[in-house]
Amino acid sequence: MSSAAPTPQVTVLAGPTSVGKSTLSRYIRTTFPQVHFSVSATTRPARPGEVDGEDYLFLSDEEFDRLLEAEAFLEWAVVHQRYRYGTLRSTVDEAQAEGKNVLLEIDLQGARQVRQRLPEAHFVFLAPPTFEDLVRRLTGRGTESAEEQQRRLETARIELAAEPEFDVTIINDDVDRAARELIAQMGIELTTNA
Repeated sequence: MSSAAPTPQVTVLAGPTSVGKSTLSRYIRTTFPQVHFSVSATTRPARPGEVDGEDYLFLSDEEFDRLLEAEAFLEWAVVHQRYRYGTLRSTVDEAQAEGKNVLLEIDLQGARQVRQRLPEAHFVFLAPPTFEDLVRRLTGRGTESAEEQQRRLETARIELAAEPEFDVTIINDDVDRAARELIAQMGIELTTNA
């Protein structure tokens, strides 16, 4: 009699704004195809180069409201006092049913909700080498106004203080190294597309 296969792991990747979560996730997507990403939904407009359904599911406020009413989200939050983001429960459940380990790239509020709903998930905090490095990343990308940058830096200070809530911290000082460390944390064999 064979025992049932273990439920595939859900790994939550969170960290302060501008730490490079999206950059790291894009790198992992192209380099480590064995990782399944749950694409978050958001009410924020797409940035240049972002693809609907690949980077995010870009939803109207009305669509997001309908999904909230249907209790379709595993987690959701208002980020930077402005836009809503969320993870659809169905995308995680479907991937796990297919035997895939799932990576959620979400914010701190979302990570806390997932911890309540999926305490067995593995929680990884992505941190900058220094706070000054985080400021350079945020101001250097030029996608936010000075007012928005200030709001995000205030949020980042709060988010950095939450690091002890996570199972492990990865310093994002080199994308390849950080990606390999995250893959190892997920227990996935390190094979690449190359």
